[in-house]
Amino acid sequence: MDRPRTPPNVGRVPGCTCSRLRRATRAITQLYDDALAPSGLRVTQFSLLRNLEREGPSRMSELAEKLLLDRTALTRTLEPLLAAGYVEVTRGRDARTRDVSITRTGRTAVAAAVGPWKRAQAAVARRIGRERLDALIATLAELESLHPDAAGRG
Repeated sequence: MDRPRTPPNVGRVPGCTCSRLRRATRAITQLYDDALAPSGLRVTQFSLLRNLEREGPSRMSELAEKLLLDRTALTRTLEPLLAAGYVEVTRGRDARTRDVSITRTGRTAVAAAVGPWKRAQAAVARRIGRERLDALIATLAELESLHPDAAGRG
């Protein structure tokens, strides 16, 4: 059985939390993007599609808030999904709002990506161990609550 590797610099002063988290995020994003590559989706796109699949249609502003994205980042993530026919954006209840929903084609794309996503999940769990992964996920949830838009959400 593989033993979890000790990351470099463990035991030293941790440095800037933000820098370390950003580096870790880039590393884990690359791992998931590589795993999802055969599906044609990036992990950011997969996450957005899974959210729409689970939660149903959302107003753009609500979707951005749920994903802790600004509208510009959400628009950049949506553009290739719109072009591929995975999502559709329609006029909301009034002229100022837009609703985003996943299409049948988008559901098919998610279904094709679930296996590679699960394999990436399992690879991370093997690498750091289930107990440490669970603790990490709990810690990350706490850190997400620091986002100003997360106030009032439970």
